[in-house]
Amino acid sequence: MKKLCVIFGGRSPEHDISRKSVTSVLNNLDKSKYDIYVIGITKKGAWYLYTGDIKNIEGGEWEQDTANKKKAIISPDSEDRAILVIDENGVKKIHTDVIFPVLHGEYGEDGTVQGLFELSGIPYVGAGVMASANGMDKTSSKIVFESAGIPQADWVVVNRNDDFEEKMNEIEKHLGYPCFVKPARTGSSVGVGKAHDRAELKNALENAAKFDRKILVEENIDGREVECAVLGNDDVKAATVGEIMPTVEFYDFDAKYNDNSTKLQIPADLPEKTTELIREYAVRAFKALDGDGLSRVDFFVRNSDGKVLLNEINTLPGFTNISMYPKLWGAVGIEYGELLDRLIELALERVK
Repeated sequence: MKKLCVIFGGRSPEHDISRKSVTSVLNNLDKSKYDIYVIGITKKGAWYLYTGDIKNIEGGEWEQDTANKKKAIISPDSEDRAILVIDENGVKKIHTDVIFPVLHGEYGEDGTVQGLFELSGIPYVGAGVMASANGMDKTSSKIVFESAGIPQADWVVVNRNDDFEEKMNEIEKHLGYPCFVKPARTGSSVGVGKAHDRAELKNALENAAKFDRKILVEENIDGREVECAVLGNDDVKAATVGEIMPTVEFYDFDAKYNDNSTKLQIPADLPEKTTELIREYAVRAFKALDGDGLSRVDFFVRNSDGKVLLNEINTLPGFTNISMYPKLWGAVGIEYGELLDRLIELALERVK
């Protein structure tokens, strides 16, 4: 039986989404295959081995369950390959075969914690340090995808300390209105705004600057929002394509996780040629980034001419019960539990 360490929470604004995702993951893991150890990271960055009821994770009650949590960390010593559990009796080592990080956003999806996993010598699910860092940084990934010849929306980069008035002139000249303003290194649409005029643009830039010193501003694409799931290391496969049909103006944080009116259509009602192009671009983007394990790749299909434009890649996509990634694989016959098994196998198979 493999000893599996599942990690959730973290210091990201997406902490609460991680708790939702990990609850689904833990409920779907085959307990006959894995000896599971659960590490929760608080919003302040404290690490704990949690042995209490899974039901207490999603709402955050696990943090108050002092009887079932102990301080714990992943050892950076590759000879240990272990979780270090710390209590009044000292330090206990738990050998670990594989890590499954169910983490989103900063300090979980951006290469930082992946660096710790690399030091530990323990195989882990998902992309490595460089792919995670570039995937998380929307401006870096834009450059990678441009070099791979994948069409994208036009963009302008703004730094927190730039003269916003000058940058707004540049944005108005090159992109026009409406446009989207995004912190460069957040996910789940945290800090994202849509600007229809200069006043809204300034407000959106100021808000995005609260989350990141680097801001991406993109042209508005009048089109359909579709997503494709990929799976693999060297032999990468793409699932079918799904379409997001929100009832709000754009698919923001609330629409993703709190608005039950948002619909997902799987498979998307697209011409076969368009679907196959999206799947091809998804695999190409994943390989260009040097991804491993899994990613969800998001696209627009422009209404005016049907052109496919890459939006962004998510190297640790959501795993909630309504998340697109597991649903896309379910639509092609790989159910949630089997998908988790395959991701763990990929982590163990990965060769540098």
